[in-house]
Amino acid sequence: MLGVKMAPVDRRVPVTVLTGFLGAGKTTLLNRILKENHGERIAVIENEFGEISIDNDLVVGVEEEIFEMNNGCLCCTVRGDLIRTLGDLSKRRQKFDKILIETTGLADPGPVAQTFFLDDKIADAYRIDAIITLVDAKHISLHLGDAPEASEQIAFADVLILNKSDLVSPEELDALEARIRKINALCKIIRATKAEVPIAQLLNLKSFNPSDKFEIIPLEAAHDHHEHDHECGPECDHDHNHEAHDHHEHHHHHDETVTSVGIEVVGQCDPNRLNQWLGELLQFKGEDIFRMKGVLALKGQPVRFVFQGVHMMFDGEPDRPWKLGEEKKNRLVFIGRNLDRAALNEGFRNCLV
Repeated sequence: MLGVKMAPVDRRVPVTVLTGFLGAGKTTLLNRILKENHGERIAVIENEFGEISIDNDLVVGVEEEIFEMNNGCLCCTVRGDLIRTLGDLSKRRQKFDKILIETTGLADPGPVAQTFFLDDKIADAYRIDAIITLVDAKHISLHLGDAPEASEQIAFADVLILNKSDLVSPEELDALEARIRKINALCKIIRATKAEVPIAQLLNLKSFNPSDKFEIIPLEAAHDHHEHDHECGPECDHDHNHEAHDHHEHHHHHDETVTSVGIEVVGQCDPNRLNQWLGELLQFKGEDIFRMKGVLALKGQPVRFVFQGVHMMFDGEPDRPWKLGEEKKNRLVFIGRNLDRAALNEGFRNCLV
C-alpha cells in the first residue's frame, strides 16, 4: 500500500464525474458544455437509464455512433457498461482531450469513480480528475433529510456547485455552506445561478492526484466541529438538528449521518502499524468511508507521504521533502457515514512511533 514509486508523465485522459440530485441543474450545465465555444474537446458520457435529460437532438441512441458537436465535443449515452463505452471511446482518442460523465440523479458517484481504479485497461488509459456535485440551493435541505443519496453526492465532491443561489438569501446560503462543510470539509464550494460556472473551474483540477493539492486541506473546517457547536448564546435561533450538528456525539460516538472527521497530530508513523490500521479500516469500514485524504510523516522517510482513497480504493505516494525546520505533522480527513471520531483518532495515534 505504501510502496514508493516515481511518477512518470501522465498521458491518461482526465475524466470529470458530474453528479447531483434530480433538478439540481446538471442538464443546464451539460447543454452549456456541449454548445458553448470553450475551446475544449470533451467527450460527454450520459449515464442515464431510461430518462432523456439533454435536449433530444443531442442524445444518441444505444446503437448509433457517438454524436459529434460543432464545438468539438462528442456525446454518447451509456445504457449499461461504462467500461465498454470507455473502451469504444479510446479507439477515437484523437478526437477528444477530456471526458465528462454525468451520473443519474439518484446515483452514488462512488462506483463510477471506482471503475477507474479497478479495471487495469481503464486505469492505464484514463484518470479521474474530479467529482463535481451540483446542488439545488433552494431544495437541498429537504433532500438532506429524506434522501441519503444527496448526502453521499456531497460527500464525494471535490467541487460543489451551489446552484440556484439567486433563489435563497445570503444568510441561507451561508448556513447551507456551513452544513455542507459538516458533511464534506474538503470540497471547494462555488455559488452559481443557472449553472453558470466557467468551464475552466471544472476541468484540470487533478483532485485525485495524491500530491497535487495537499497544501490546502482546510482542517480547521474539518476538525472537531462539535467543540464549536456550543458557542451559541441564549438568543440563539439556529436550527440545532442532529443532521447538521454533532451534538449527540457526546452520548454515543457514532453519527448516523454523513460527516467529516479531521485528525491533526505531530509525530512520525510506524509504516507497518499504519499499513495494518488502514488495511483493517478499509476492510471493515470501507463501505462507509466515501473519501479520505491525508499527509503523513513516516518514520525514517525524508519526504511527506500523501494518500487518498474512495471506499476501499487506496492510492498513496511520496511527495515533496519535509522542509528544514518544518513540523512533521500528520493531517488526515475522513468523509463518510457512521464515522466514529474517537476510534479513528485512537487508531491513528496507535500508529505513531
